[in-house]
Amino acid sequence: MSDQIKAGDVVQLKSGGPLMTVANVDIYGYENTLSAYCDWFIQDKSPWKKENGTFPLSSLKKVE
Repeated sequence: MSDQIKAGDVVQLKSGGPLMTVANVDIYGYENTLSAYCDWFIQDKSPWKKENGTFPLSSLKKVE
């Protein structure tokens, strides 16, 4: 099994937070860091609110 994060994987920040789905992995930002563009939902009340952001791969862990 590969530990490499790829599109479609469910991930979480190593420091915690919501479960996120990886939409794309590419080089982002001025530091040219390999990063994942992720989507997630804020589920505190209906309707859920969709959020997204880009995170360095080194800050993420795969969730099984």
